[in-house]
Parts: sequence; C-alpha cells; structure tokens
Amino acid sequence: MSHRYIVTGCAGFIGSTLVDRLLADGHQVTGVDNFSTGQRRFLEGALANPDFQLVEIDLLDLDALKQAFSVGGKAVFHLAANADVRFGTEHPRKDLEQNTIATYNVLEAMRANEIKKIAFSSTGSVYGNAPIVPTPEDGAFPIQTSLYGASKAAGEGLIAAYCEGFGFQACIFRFVSILGERYTHGHVFDFYQKLKADPSRLPVLGNGKQRKSYLYVQDCIDAILLAMDKAPDKVNIFNLGVDGYCEVTDSIGWICEELGVTPKLEFAGGDRGWIGDNPFILQEKKKIQSLGWKPKLDIRQGVLKTIAYLRANEWVFEARD
Repeated sequence: MSHRYIVTGCAGFIGSTLVDRLLADGHQVTGVDNFSTGQRRFLEGALANPDFQLVEIDLLDLDALKQAFSVGGKAVFHLAANADVRFGTEHPRKDLEQNTIATYNVLEAMRANEIKKIAFSSTGSVYGNAPIVPTPEDGAFPIQTSLYGASKAAGEGLIAAYCEGFGFQACIFRFVSILGERYTHGHVFDFYQKLKADPSRLPVLGNGKQRKSYLYVQDCIDAILLAMDKAPDKVNIFNLGVDGYCEVTDSIGWICEELGVTPKLEFAGGDRGWIGDNPFILQEKKKIQSLGWKPKLDIRQGVLKTIAYLRANEWVFEARD
C-alpha cells in the first residue's frame, strides 16, 4: 500500500538514502532541507520522480514548517540535525537550535497537522562513557559528555512527552556511526582526504586504540523501516549497530590497504580524540533483533563500500569544504 511520508534532512547522507528507498517502494515523499550540509546531487534521482516534493526551508521557521507538513502523511522521519560532535564546544548554541529546538518545531508542525508517528535519529552518544558495555537501551541514563549527545537526549525527552501528552507514537534510533554511499562526515572521510593529500603520513586523533562500532547505511535503513512497521509501544528506543567493533587502527589498515599506501601514523595521544569522544562504543541490539533485523555487512565491508564511493565521487570533498 502506498503512503505519504515526510523526511527532514532529505538531502543528507542518511536522509537521501531513505528518500530513495521510500520512492522505490512506491510511496510519496515530501522532503524538507535547508541545504546547510545536504547535497542537491544526492536528490537527483528523487527530483526526477513525480512522487517526490522538495520543500527548501529551515526547521527553525515554525510557520513555514507547519505549512510544509500540511500535505499530511503517515509518519515523519526526522533526520535533520547538526551532526558535528567534535566541535560542539566551539558553538554550543548550534546543537541547541538545530537538534533540540528544531525537534520541538517538528513535533509542533506534526501536532498542527494531526500527524502522529515519528522516527527520530538519535545517537549512541547519549550514553556518554557508558558504564555497561554492550550498552542496553534500558540502562541507567548516563551523564552527558557532549553537547551533541545532550541535545539529542533533550530531543528524545520532548518526543516521549509528546507521545504521552498528544497520543504520538515514536521510534527513537540510537545510531552508531553510519557508513556507506553518500557518507560525508567522520573519520573514514577525514582519513581518505588526508591520505589523498599526503599518502606518506596520517595524523590520528587519540592513540588509535579507540574501539568503535559502525553500520552500513542500507542496513540502517532496513532497521528503520522494519521498526516503523512493527514497533509495538508508544515510545520505542532501538540501538542500531553491528555486533562487533574495531579499533581506529583497524579501519586505518583497511583504508590504507585499499588505497595501496603505507603512511607513517602520527598519534596525538590520549585515550580519546576530543572532548566527549567515547573510547569504547558497543551497543546491545536485542530490541531491533527481536523484530527480525540483522545487518548484511560487517564493519570492514562497510568501510570498503565507503572508500569505493569516495574514490568514485571525490566531488563530495569540495562540496563539504
């Protein structure tokens, strides 16, 4: 059955991939983006599809957002956000505005147009330095260690309150880092860019022993769509990731092997790369697995898919700059 969906951040890495999947499944999609970080080229296929409508507005403009949502829809996929964890302390208001206030505006636009179902891209960063690893969704709520994580935790709280107060249903997804085609943010992107500029040396934040979990973007989309179809509760929180993890030096090895380079690694030192960086990320995924989800690619395969995309689409580096 065909439905209409609204996707915020539709020109971003995950958002544009979701848009393409929804259109391929025969749905109608209204995409919202202000193109602060999104790329129009990611929407080339969607814009050629009559079932796609692009609304170019900022989520901080509540009146414009209410008008955009007046088309109605079965659900909103709220993926728009400032995803800059590392430099959050340099512009703390950005996280508040783009992650928390923007989420409030999305909820208000939904309420004004009687749309009652939302998918929210939260983050494993809300766990901070988790005392339990693998970290379960229902563990004791942690002390926040990044402004990004704090702003996403605040967004989660608003969504849960709207579910209670206004009869919404929510699927909240606590992502690990997502990799794959259209990836334009994170350490694989940075390492590739540095190695292209100088294959003889590679500066690395921290000591390279940070343990991270990653997820391929199409596996992420599979999980989101499955959960939105089968989630049983008013507020559903899902960790998303693979079962294992890698060290940063593991991913460097895969990237260097793929590029055929042997740089000298220059470690900055310390057990983390920046303020708020969690040196060990591994989440328990029993809730999404109980719905029948299993990722198709492991971390190494996701990294190699990402490198293949970046090699074939080096325009993304200039676009990000």
